[in-house]
Amino acid sequence: MRSRLLPLLIVLMAGVLLALGFPLAVSVAAAQQQKVVVDRIDDTARFAALAQFVTKRPTGSRLRDKDERRETLQTELDYYHEIYGIKAGVFFRDRAPMAHAPEGWFLPPRGAEVREAFEEALRSRGSHDPEQVWPWQRGRLVVASPVIRDGDVIAVVVTESPTGRMRSKTLQGWLLIIAGESAAMLLAVGAALRLTGWVLRPVRILDATTHDIATGRLKSRVAATGGPPELRRLARSFNEMADNVEDVLEQQRAFVADASHQLRNPLAALLLRIELLALELPEGNEEIASVRTEGKRLAQVLDDLLGLALAEHTAADLQLTDIGELAAERVGAWRPLAEERGVRLTGACPATTGWADPVALSSALDAVIDNALKFTPEGEEVRVAVSWSGPLTTVVITDGGPGLTEDELARVGDRFWRSNRHQNVQGSGLGLSISRALLTAGGGSLTYEQNEPHGLRVTVGVPRGEPGAAS
Repeated sequence: MRSRLLPLLIVLMAGVLLALGFPLAVSVAAAQQQKVVVDRIDDTARFAALAQFVTKRPTGSRLRDKDERRETLQTELDYYHEIYGIKAGVFFRDRAPMAHAPEGWFLPPRGAEVREAFEEALRSRGSHDPEQVWPWQRGRLVVASPVIRDGDVIAVVVTESPTGRMRSKTLQGWLLIIAGESAAMLLAVGAALRLTGWVLRPVRILDATTHDIATGRLKSRVAATGGPPELRRLARSFNEMADNVEDVLEQQRAFVADASHQLRNPLAALLLRIELLALELPEGNEEIASVRTEGKRLAQVLDDLLGLALAEHTAADLQLTDIGELAAERVGAWRPLAEERGVRLTGACPATTGWADPVALSSALDAVIDNALKFTPEGEEVRVAVSWSGPLTTVVITDGGPGLTEDELARVGDRFWRSNRHQNVQGSGLGLSISRALLTAGGGSLTYEQNEPHGLRVTVGVPRGEPGAAS
């Protein structure tokens, strides 16, 4: 969820910063240009004030024209160009120059920007507003102001300014904006990380607790602190639901345990009466034998139900156990029965440790090995192998029986489930359910898969590290 929520927040924040940054960058460029334009307008106004007192039109070179006012204006323009590098000139209405600097600078042909500014100034008393010059453009800034005498425009002052310095300042302002927005983006990403962590931490805890409950640790609960109010309410509601589920399951276990226990005594009395009745009938009576067999089967089902209820209720007594030694012991215990049935029972059980309840693990291995021997035909092999990989120590039991189909693999281990193909094999259908409950209580697992070329492969896994220890 964080991988989806965090990019969304970052994109939204980047969009906001860009929406603020673009207008700010445009305003910075416009402000820099406006400052230059105002300065040029002031300069042209000063030159226009000098030019309006020039009455004599030049008729030759600057040296032959001895108009003192015009010479003063020319000196100002030369000095202005030398200091600032700005071309400036005063031109009569007929485009003849009154004074200009540098000496070779004149009004260009029609259509150029300087000429357009000159024509516009002749028609009005204000300078035109030049187009915006951006940092990547190498344009020049043209400003023109009319020279007015007795209410008439007699000449125009035109300046053509280089824009390198202005563009450099604009670019510096943009770089400051970019640096500021980058810093703001980093802060926003940090805030987004903290925000998503704060919002999703209760969700992660809820997910972990849900997994714990799903794997049998029904006492797990969510601490309803931290995170948004909605998630705190969800945590409280989840805890209430978990309490109710635990109560219902506890009542169910108690009912199964009590019913199994209460039925054992009447069933024992019934079996005793059946045995007494058998004494009165001829030996080998098939009906009595059938009733006796069904009675014993019912007694086994009740024992298994009681065992399942206790397995789901009792906490595991975890110990650091030599799994290889325990598995070798169970292989040795079942080998006589395997030899009696003509099945080879072999074990590869190197010494390796894991955290398990020895009694629960022994019971689970007994159930799995017993199940393998039941379905393995004479002459085939049942193999028990102990190994370790990553965080688990595993005991793998493989047999040479008929195995299970994909649909049957999905149901194996369910309570009272038995394959339709094996209904004639003795059993209650609860042995593997009891084994799974015993292992799950201690953090272990029980999985099933097909064994090649035929048969079933059962993997019993227990954690190598102490459950609950800090990693």
